[in-house]
Amino acid sequence: MTVDAHLHLWDLDAVAYPWLTNDLAPINRTFGFAEARPQLERAGVDRVVLVQAANSAADSSAMFAVDSPLVAGVVAWVDLLDPDAAARQLEDWSAHPAFVGVRHLIHDEPDPDWLGRPAVRTSLALLAERGLAYDVIGVLPRHLEHAVALADALPDLRLVIDHLGTPPVGADGEEPWAGWMRALAERDNVWVKLSGLTTLGGGADAARLRPYVDRALDAFGPARLLYGGDWPVSTLAGDYAHTHAVARELIAGLSPAEQHDILTASAERAYRLPAR
Repeated sequence: MTVDAHLHLWDLDAVAYPWLTNDLAPINRTFGFAEARPQLERAGVDRVVLVQAANSAADSSAMFAVDSPLVAGVVAWVDLLDPDAAARQLEDWSAHPAFVGVRHLIHDEPDPDWLGRPAVRTSLALLAERGLAYDVIGVLPRHLEHAVALADALPDLRLVIDHLGTPPVGADGEEPWAGWMRALAERDNVWVKLSGLTTLGGGADAARLRPYVDRALDAFGPARLLYGGDWPVSTLAGDYAHTHAVARELIAGLSPAEQHDILTASAERAYRLPAR
């Protein structure tokens, strides 16, 4: 059994995705679950977590409307800058059994300290009270620094760092990424998602990615690493079979129990998915 803990869907006729521009022409089209499902099944993926791709309630509503037994969880969006609005939205989304977490596209915010705003932290405390997770897109070192502060301030909030915290694939040296990842690993309420890897550094294979994945394995252990395909963004580097094969190659040297953690059990723990 495999859980893909990071799958996107978007319908350009129904929801606005401002970040989808001509620079991303290959994925600047509608991607529905009907297109994803056969690729997931061929790869042996039997459950997915759908993850928001726009800072809008419309995008979240579209994910909740997907009717498939493969959808085990939905990471939706709420207005974290307005705690009262966030509380109302959390109440609304909680009517859906698949609601497991929240994300905001912080890397699209001009303020690199957006995650550190007091209103955001107040709203994230509401997530902790409800037992929900929060996905952090750590594109900048500053994002990871704020994630460390959040993990300390809200120890009951489960944080999931997307895309391995965006390691500097192709750059000289691993700092400051490696230092912040070590700091995050010291907080036991933090998980890391092995998602979005093949598109890093202009396109990366297992050999280029292995040093960063090994650093994460050493720091977090398999029990706090979870697999995510990042489809359809991942199609910029290859089809779903390629994404899945690279992930499998990166963990091939681990024991069956450790591979099970990364491919299934860690997602169940991070998002409190029902175990099978």
